[in-house]
Amino acid sequence: MDDETVIRQPFWKRVGWMATIWLGSVLALFAVASVFKLLMAAAGMRTH
Repeated sequence: MDDETVIRQPFWKRVGWMATIWLGSVLALFAVASVFKLLMAAAGMRTH
């Protein structure tokens, strides 16, 4: 495939995908951290 035949997406669409992936990873990290916090609380570990 030549460089001339590549169709680039609009800038706002590329940034939108990047923001969507970033937000998804942040939400996934929050979910995993929340599960760990619940498991630690169930095991008797406290934050204070």
